[in-house]
Amino acid sequence: MFSGIIEEFATVVAIKKDRENIDFTLTCSFVDELKIDQSVAHNGVCLTVVAIEGNQYVVTAMKETLDRTNLSLLKVGDKVNVERSMLMNGRLDGHIVQGHVDETAKCIAMEDADGSTYFTFKYPENREMAKKGYFTVDKGSVTVNGVSLTVCNPTSNTFQVAIIPYTFEHTNFCDIQVGTVVNLEFDILGKYIARLQSL
Repeated sequence: MFSGIIEEFATVVAIKKDRENIDFTLTCSFVDELKIDQSVAHNGVCLTVVAIEGNQYVVTAMKETLDRTNLSLLKVGDKVNVERSMLMNGRLDGHIVQGHVDETAKCIAMEDADGSTYFTFKYPENREMAKKGYFTVDKGSVTVNGVSLTVCNPTSNTFQVAIIPYTFEHTNFCDIQVGTVVNLEFDILGKYIARLQSL
């Protein structure tokens, strides 16, 4: 379980294909605190640490994860938003994030907001998925590349988020441009409500 408050970004240092899986080797400042079998969110995707060597660690993404997320697009040198799992005795600063990415979206616009930046994202319109809670609501929560954000101006398949300078500088939002593919996790509360209404 995660909160969507990114600790920092890790850098991809190696990518190795293993049949249908991909092993990603990354480095970040807290590698010495990691343990084998620990869960870490990478661009919002919950992955298990499978190896640690020096200041680098390895996680494995399987085909289902690669098909549903932007991890298959990563290259050596790319920045990845990382967050370790929540401590249950702390504050929940973001919202409840499972680390189970629902789908990808594409950045279709960026607009200066006199200090901050509005990013607009578009995802495939699918009425059946929307009935299951895969949609955004104004002032609701959404996770973009693992970052807990507040939705504004949602439509049936687009939404905006406002990124303050701190978030821009300390996450891989600094690398997002028009055309960039990002990971989305819709709010779990909306999914539960949609499920209850379908019973």
